Amino acid sequence: MQTREDILAAIRDIMVEMFEIDAAAIVPEAKLYEDLDFDSIDAVDMIVRLKEVTGKMVKPEDFKTARSIGDVVEAVHRLLQE
Repeated sequence: MQTREDILAAIRDIMVEMFEIDAAAIVPEAKLYEDLDFDSIDAVDMIVRLKEVTGKMVKPEDFKTARSIGDVVEAVHRLLQE
């Protein structure tokens, strides 16, 4: 997972598998809470899964400001650059 496209693909796979969200709906512009019906418990589950996938310590505060799929991609990208 090096590029933003790779990260988006991984996030899409996770969201389809864990939350049964339609893959076509998981685009950078999609709003987590409004468009994808995500909630705070889903966010915690997603953070745990991202930690497993990246092998990095994921801090929930890094994702508190994430409102869209694009924001999550950017947060993971920053994490992987550390």
